[in-house]
Amino acid sequence: MSKTAFVGFGEVNTPIDIIINKCKAAEEGLKKEGLDLISVYPITDDYEEKDIKKAYDALEGKDFDSLVLCIAGWIPTHAVVKIAEKYRHLPIVLWGLCGWIEEGRIVTTADQAGTSALRKTFADLGYKFKYVYEIIGKPSNTKKVADFCVAASAAKELRFARVGMAGYRDMNLYGTLYDGSSLKREIGPEIETFEMLEIKQRYDEITAEAKAEVIDKVMSKWNFLKPAKREGMEMAAGYYLAIKSLIDERGYKAISLKDVDGMKKLIGFPPAPIFMLLADCEGVSTIPENDCLGNVTQLIIKSLTGQCGAYLEFYEFFEDSVLAGVPDYIPAEVTMGDTTVMPAAFGELSEGILNVSKVKTGTITMCRLFCNDGKYFMHMVVGDGKTPPKWEEAGWTQPAPQLPGLQVFLDDVEKFAQNVMCQHYIISYGDNRDRIKDLCNILNIEII
Repeated sequence: MSKTAFVGFGEVNTPIDIIINKCKAAEEGLKKEGLDLISVYPITDDYEEKDIKKAYDALEGKDFDSLVLCIAGWIPTHAVVKIAEKYRHLPIVLWGLCGWIEEGRIVTTADQAGTSALRKTFADLGYKFKYVYEIIGKPSNTKKVADFCVAASAAKELRFARVGMAGYRDMNLYGTLYDGSSLKREIGPEIETFEMLEIKQRYDEITAEAKAEVIDKVMSKWNFLKPAKREGMEMAAGYYLAIKSLIDERGYKAISLKDVDGMKKLIGFPPAPIFMLLADCEGVSTIPENDCLGNVTQLIIKSLTGQCGAYLEFYEFFEDSVLAGVPDYIPAEVTMGDTTVMPAAFGELSEGILNVSKVKTGTITMCRLFCNDGKYFMHMVVGDGKTPPKWEEAGWTQPAPQLPGLQVFLDDVEKFAQNVMCQHYIISYGDNRDRIKDLCNILNIEII
């Protein structure tokens, strides 16, 4: 839950009950949006500045991620700035309320006189802020305010997030690389690389009983289209427990593994069921192939929406849509129906447990964080995800598995294709562009 300070203002000569009632309604609206508020109002421009001191005292020593300055009527600029200055390091919402209609006439407390006097001042002072105003007779913009506050909390969470990365640069790919210094400076997450040897050493300590417990409690509930070898199920359970111990020890919020040149080549075990167990049982974000910024994009989506931020990769572009799927697994959270798996092999790789579940359909936001010369950008688009026609990737043992995927219909496929930044994009359900834009504004990430 996003922690936010709410400070309501009104001029000293305005009837105090009007200011209190307007602030209270605004406060209740934000609470309904899920914000955890520390509130103080009404704050006026009284000559002795007793109200300003009241605000100082109410907020002193409190922990919050953003500041909502609610302008319920005309207020001289200095009264607001004296409070804003103490919290200039936080993202701020400048929120102007509005008047009302009474017996056929507009009654106003000059809310937008207050905000229009403040907007440029805030910009000149270098605040990281969002300006929101209300309109008489229209629905309240509480969601806009709340979205920005959620984005502020996400930015704070990202500043200290840790990602676990087994190995580095799977298949010698370029698009999955990252620059550690700029990532830490601009966004915050720390990507910690650990060797596959450490996983193997921990795996060797896992008991047969511990593996059997995972199989009996979790894996046995999967819908197997064909029986899988017991040895493969035990390897999946064992490696899951080995990596879980690292997550518990180091507090990783996301995980990636060296896939093709690591788990498959060196250990002879495709890691799809390991990713499934980590995502579904531990709640961490997962992506294969050492996709560093893919993991960070997942952290962004999870912080903003609470969703897991599953990955899809592109197989085909059409005139009105793209075919996006995965060659290995999807989390249960984005699965339509039961988790369905089958043993299968691809090319020269060893047989593994492949996820062939159907992906939930609906409106989705696809996005990808990327970096150019130390500056970060977010490419995002909203589309309509539908169940695709039957398709397969050449190379699987026949009959080829029906891989998880979506046919995503876009307004402008050509524009999307000409800006595509990687084979992996992160999906979330619903149109989440507003919250993503708010976070990008806070972190100086440019939207593409």
